[in-house]
Amino acid sequence: MARFTLGVDVGGTFTDFHAVSAADGTRWRHKLPSTPDNPADAILAGLDVLLGEDGPGAEAVAWLEHGTTVATNALLQGRGATLALITTAGFRDLLEIGRQVRPHMYDLQKDPPRPLVPRHRRFELAERVSSEGRILNSPSEAEIDEIIDRVVASGAEAVAVCFLFAFLNPENEARVRDRLAERAPDLFVSLSHEVHPEFREFERFSTTVLNAYLQPVMARYLDSLEDRLAAAAPGAPLDVNQSSGGLMSVTRARRFPVRTALSGPAAGVVGAVEVARGAGRENIITLDMGGTSADVCLVQGGQAQLAFDREVAEFPVRLAMLDINTIGAGGGSILWFDADGLAKVGPESAGADPGPACYGRGGTAATVSDANLLLGRLPAGGLLGGRMPLDVALARAAFAPVAEHLGYSVERAAHGVIEIAVANMVRAIRAISVERGHDPREFSLMAFGGAGPLHASDVARALAITEIIVPAAPGILCAAGLLASDLKEDFVATARIRLEPGAEDALARTFEGLHEAARAWFRAEDVAPDARRVDAALDMRHVGQNFELRIDLGDQSTTEGVSLPDTAALAELFLRAHETQYGYRSADDAIEIVNFRLTARGRPPRAPDPVAPPHPETSAPATYRPVYFEAEAAVDTPVHGRDRLAPGQRLDGPAVIEQLDTTTVLFPGDRLRVDEASNLIIEVAPL
Repeated sequence: MARFTLGVDVGGTFTDFHAVSAADGTRWRHKLPSTPDNPADAILAGLDVLLGEDGPGAEAVAWLEHGTTVATNALLQGRGATLALITTAGFRDLLEIGRQVRPHMYDLQKDPPRPLVPRHRRFELAERVSSEGRILNSPSEAEIDEIIDRVVASGAEAVAVCFLFAFLNPENEARVRDRLAERAPDLFVSLSHEVHPEFREFERFSTTVLNAYLQPVMARYLDSLEDRLAAAAPGAPLDVNQSSGGLMSVTRARRFPVRTALSGPAAGVVGAVEVARGAGRENIITLDMGGTSADVCLVQGGQAQLAFDREVAEFPVRLAMLDINTIGAGGGSILWFDADGLAKVGPESAGADPGPACYGRGGTAATVSDANLLLGRLPAGGLLGGRMPLDVALARAAFAPVAEHLGYSVERAAHGVIEIAVANMVRAIRAISVERGHDPREFSLMAFGGAGPLHASDVARALAITEIIVPAAPGILCAAGLLASDLKEDFVATARIRLEPGAEDALARTFEGLHEAARAWFRAEDVAPDARRVDAALDMRHVGQNFELRIDLGDQSTTEGVSLPDTAALAELFLRAHETQYGYRSADDAIEIVNFRLTARGRPPRAPDPVAPPHPETSAPATYRPVYFEAEAAVDTPVHGRDRLAPGQRLDGPAVIEQLDTTTVLFPGDRLRVDEASNLIIEVAPL
């Protein structure tokens, strides 16, 4: 029996499934509403459909790759663990002192979020490591036991252990971990030198605390999911997607749940890069719009950039993450009026339950999806091929008080909601492009997610982008991206080394320690030698600078270890990057390396490319319906089924293209062609 790999992405509104046969590349796709109270319910419901009478059978599941929002939702909703912190004596207030930076520059009343560990559950231990990594004070076993007793008495479920300079010498943290394992084995434990072994104490402490806060939540979810999968798909291993765009084992996901904070959106970017590569495009801006949010990312030269300093639910996180900008602009985003009387859309969302008013599940607020239905852009026959009906009357009832308040027609009010949502997305794209020196006109807009193709033409026109790419299955691209992802692990070591002649040996020694850790990871994950890849990078800066630039050194997959350029070549790489980032170079100023980075990748077995299905017989549009492209009047617009569009076919706007997982809107003047991979390539008409 043919085995297949299954990608499952759980979003705020829908759960998406994409399965690929290992034998012939046959694809199965499915989509159903998410179950926020227990995301595993939707996953198992989807498996029932895929493995039912028309599916290949439970024993055929070879692998399950999962994008999850469990960690993100726990942070946003404040539903993590009761937490304790053990830290160096004199430093228990570091989480509150932070960086003395206001969370919002022009809001003098806005306070930073309260630390996840209240002060009475932060415990100090008389230990100390020097800035060179020497043990200055090693606590006694009795001192450690006393702290553990206080942690247990506090009622904590999880504990974060964060000592100064533990990233240089983790001996004291390891001793506390060992005693915790003996005396409080039920406690979840996060150690700073394991979660984030880099300098900058506040960010390291914050990231470790977030990890500990999420450990019990993620462990309960993954334990339940694994138990239920064992019955539904016995023998199928489970991997979880990371925010950096790679998979990790479920065991590591339990240990490091903070790495999953952008799990689903990262998979979407990986999928978008694969689609762009197949379409012959290297520079794209992704627009992943779902039910609760819109995620945008800039991809240049076929590579999405990584960011290391991010905030999740307003808490600082320093880990490798794809540089994705997320805003509250989705199909379920709710219209509301601010104190100044201005209309706003999002970030509050109707989500999957109750959902937009048109879902008929009890929602009454006017949302973006209700607006699209009223404007004729969504099918009145419903979503998911008609399996999820939409109620135009309920959408109209939700917008009626809004229209009355504004003195507009219902359609004009709905059009205004779309304009506000589009403006929010345009602002998010400007933040990752124009504000960083990139001209969006030099990029194609890759629209996906359940609502991305609905709004892509509006967004592209506002940014003067001339080309839109809509993948073959845009609403399920995050799930498909999981199947294009590698197993991935990031290794880092902080070691300040001046870049000067004679430093090569110190650089090589530091990298060799990381390379040995990567080899151990490959063995533990059972990655075949021919499926291994190791990429190296350095964080470099001028001596005296506050921030570093990441300098990629590329593939270092050698049996001997890492092969480095000489110090002069490394200096030139840094100076070029500095000139690109800041507009000048200074060859006379000293340069230092701060962090050494190694990224290990294991390439899972991939299914062959599918046999191309026969081209559909093209025909006239099945139906026409009135669609509002402007607020004043509707246009009688042809409606095409996506499955009726063959490669090579061309369409002129206006048109609506419907499929199981999304709806694409072609504005008047837009021109569309279908490429050989069945992507829609849209030439956008100028304003």
